[in-house]
Amino acid sequence: MARKFTLDFLKTEAASGSALALAAIAAVIVANSPWSADYFAWLKSEHVLQLGPIRLEETISDWIKEGLMAIFFLVVGLEIKYEIVRGELSDPRKLTTPVLAALGGMAGPAAVYLLLSGTMGAPHAGWPIPLATDIAFALAIFGFVGKGLPSSLRVFLLTLAIVDDLGAIALIAVLFSEGANWTPLFWALGLIVVGGLAARLVRVPTPFWVIGFAAVWYLTVLSGLSTSLTAVAFAMIVPIKARKEDRQSPLKEAIHDLHPWNAYLVLPLFAFAKAGVSFAGLTMEQAFAPLVIAIALGLFFGKQIGVFGAAWLASALKIGARPTDASWLQVYGVSLLCGVGFTMSLFIGVLAFPGAVDSPEQIEVKLGVIGGSILSAVAAAIVLGFAGPGKARSAHGVVGGE
Repeated sequence: MARKFTLDFLKTEAASGSALALAAIAAVIVANSPWSADYFAWLKSEHVLQLGPIRLEETISDWIKEGLMAIFFLVVGLEIKYEIVRGELSDPRKLTTPVLAALGGMAGPAAVYLLLSGTMGAPHAGWPIPLATDIAFALAIFGFVGKGLPSSLRVFLLTLAIVDDLGAIALIAVLFSEGANWTPLFWALGLIVVGGLAARLVRVPTPFWVIGFAAVWYLTVLSGLSTSLTAVAFAMIVPIKARKEDRQSPLKEAIHDLHPWNAYLVLPLFAFAKAGVSFAGLTMEQAFAPLVIAIALGLFFGKQIGVFGAAWLASALKIGARPTDASWLQVYGVSLLCGVGFTMSLFIGVLAFPGAVDSPEQIEVKLGVIGGSILSAVAAAIVLGFAGPGKARSAHGVVGGE
């Protein structure tokens, strides 16, 4: 049952990659069309949400970043909880290789970026940007080129991406929490604790979960922190155990209901808002600016070196093994695929360099993320296509396998 749920999740994520890609392409086209000024003006335009005494005024860009993206992180949190309790992350034997690979996949890009920062003068603040992997794009590309490859590679990629998401969320918490208003945050955490206790004692109807999440989100916005943090925390209190009345799991129901909206509305809209980069007046100096190069090479070289190196080291030290029936060339192809950092990298880029969506830093962040992600995607498609569906000898104690 857990395997079927995970495979259903993979199929939905893979399918959503096409919508994400189309939204990103549309953003680039619009940003370089006669509607370019209207596009950027729309992103900067401020809109008010008022419900009685509750009033919030944000730009469209911020509504998408802190509003809609909270749903993305809620779904990520729900999936993380499911995998920890029932899925791949529930078996410690299956954790070692993808966890170490994910850690290597964060250390590698950081090392490459900081090395280039020291030699080329890229802004030091940008080092967290290439650390993230975009699960939707990565799985979509794997779905296109991975036919016939061992299914354990998909699970390995998903597990790695989940741990990677946890690392990215932890970085957001540590690095981008300055100037916070702690009083609303404590109230938000209090609501999460009360909700968690209530969920253990009684059946909490769906409307109360919706109202509770909205309240936690509002308090987090008032605190000045990224809503990604409390969205994941809120996901942890959603019950996974099936109800006696209808034998349905509230957590699985929430993922089932929210995932299509997340995949086909939230992420494409975020891509449309954040991927739009205007090439008008773009000089070769800006196109190959230190920030652009450091992000692109961090994603392309740092990810593959970190992920593959850590996976190979885990196997060599006998503390883990490669995915079932997969060759090292296929694992290397997946390592390249982890360099597709689109959504999360752009999100961290907005936090690392706050300002206008068309500011010089944001343009360079977009160029670096898009460039590094395209390089990684093309290289991964070539390697995985060449690796083919051939099976490798299974290792004893395989991690991330069937």
